[in-house]
Amino acid sequence: MNYTDRIKPENKGLTTYLDELLNKNYQIPTFQREVVWEKENVKKLWDSIYKFYPLGSILIWKTDLQLQNHRQVGGHIITDTNFSRTEYQYILDGQQRTTSLLTSLYGGSIDGREGFNPTLYVDLTIPIDGDTDDESYKNRFLFWDEIEDRNGEIRQNIGKKKRYDENLIVKLIDIKNNFGSVERNLVDHSNQDYKDYDHPVRKELRRIKAILDNYRVSFIEVKGIQVSEVCQIFERINQAGKPLNIFDIVVAKTFRPLSQTNGTQQQGFYLRELIDNFRTTNQSLFLQISDLDYLQILAVLINRNIPDNGVRNITDRYLNEIKTEHILAVWDDAKKAILKTFDFFENHLHLKTPYLIPYRYFYFTIVAYFFRNNNPDYNFIKKYFWFNSMHNDDLLSNTTQLFQHIDFLDKEKNKEQYQFSRFLIDKERLRSASYSSKGRMSRAILSLYASLQPKDWEHCSREVLVQNFFFSTDKPNLHHIFPTNSDYVLNNKHHNEIDSDSLMNIAYLTQITNLDITNRNPLEYIKDYDKPEFEAIMPSHLLPNQILLWARAATMPDNALDIFIEDRVNLMIEDLKQKLGGITVEVTDTAQTVSAGQPATADT
Repeated sequence: MNYTDRIKPENKGLTTYLDELLNKNYQIPTFQREVVWEKENVKKLWDSIYKFYPLGSILIWKTDLQLQNHRQVGGHIITDTNFSRTEYQYILDGQQRTTSLLTSLYGGSIDGREGFNPTLYVDLTIPIDGDTDDESYKNRFLFWDEIEDRNGEIRQNIGKKKRYDENLIVKLIDIKNNFGSVERNLVDHSNQDYKDYDHPVRKELRRIKAILDNYRVSFIEVKGIQVSEVCQIFERINQAGKPLNIFDIVVAKTFRPLSQTNGTQQQGFYLRELIDNFRTTNQSLFLQISDLDYLQILAVLINRNIPDNGVRNITDRYLNEIKTEHILAVWDDAKKAILKTFDFFENHLHLKTPYLIPYRYFYFTIVAYFFRNNNPDYNFIKKYFWFNSMHNDDLLSNTTQLFQHIDFLDKEKNKEQYQFSRFLIDKERLRSASYSSKGRMSRAILSLYASLQPKDWEHCSREVLVQNFFFSTDKPNLHHIFPTNSDYVLNNKHHNEIDSDSLMNIAYLTQITNLDITNRNPLEYIKDYDKPEFEAIMPSHLLPNQILLWARAATMPDNALDIFIEDRVNLMIEDLKQKLGGITVEVTDTAQTVSAGQPATADT
């Protein structure tokens, strides 16, 4: 198909369009944004039609793909369960206008407004006040709750109810379908003036009928476009609304309704429901990762395990190639692998939240490792996690690296020979990692702290990071060991080179302990916890013993912050060496490069 054939402008009568909608000729895909139905907006819409102003085009996508779609619009069924066509017409833009027009003419129901009747009436006695009249529509177009006077109880509606009873306020749909009867009611009215063909009320009635008969709606039909392009089109025409994402597209594209074939019920498929149900497996926060994360996990598994799948990457272009049968082929084993991955994060690494995962690509690589793996090596996968999390270089930040990682993990999975390369870490990267940073290294350091299962300073047998909090004061806080607003830090900034906001100055504490410490100097508050149990749990926070010795001596040097952080950096590196047992660890310190051109120091 030529590009010039992809877009075709069309138009058709307003009521013809609505009748075709009720005859199930148009569908509204579920990725359409929610309709916000407001009385004032509906009236303005009809005022534009009344004045023969353009409404803007309705965008229709013609395709042979069957997508998951809304069965009802404004309470009107517009598709059957077993609906099937050789070509479908999906409304990509215009759902709001379509719903407003349909319900105001044919009635129906509006979500969230139970008992409200959206049928629109027109008051034939309201004249238009000039070409720029922008007020009369409020009284010309009415809903039943603006007419009903409840036997005179609603005083402002008494006059309108009287005009309704006299057939001067009528339903729009009656003018469309029963014009002769509406006109006859005026001719037979007790007011003889209405017998005059040219009476303003009779003219207004004919004007409304002409509008309903002759107003044409503009359409832009697009055909021959791929599903992946729909994302871009939808986002560009709905800049003020919720952008469409690839997950919405794949959900719609892979949808399969329940059907009957030769008396046998065929299973339906709805990806959104599949994922949402999986999220209820347990209370793990990891289960609440994004829809896109789940979709890309599936893409990786499909890529690696289904021949000729067409899903060659995890970008939108290839996510669009995912088919229902692909998902069904991997889903049962995918669930097990995903749960093993989340269990690995929570109960082997002791990371209780996805916000600590340094690379979201870890979801994909580690799930791929656990997928159909009956003999996973947890020591290996731990090394893999820490090697890539704490390495000086970004090793998992693009899709090329992603698949290289999976190839590496497959070697161990298949019990083939593998070898980690040298692990490189720069002490200065650790010192300068900022508490305010949301980057990979920041998450990696906080993950490492969490992995040590830090204990509470007051109740030393209790872990700070737990899954359930029984008291609000149990919730973990991130605490500056040298509080940034403490007298020591404020008075000794010129004696310390390292910023007190360094992540090397952070520890996990319970909220109540954090509140108790507030901005006190370490010399003051550390002595409150000085007991054998506290000294025993200091390694769970990578706390250098020196800080305890300073508190006992009631004095510390002016550059104590620098000394403390340097000791903590060394403790962290020693912990990493244990975690990476058997891997060559190369430590550099770019801060030691001096003006004379000395290279950074290194040790192994």
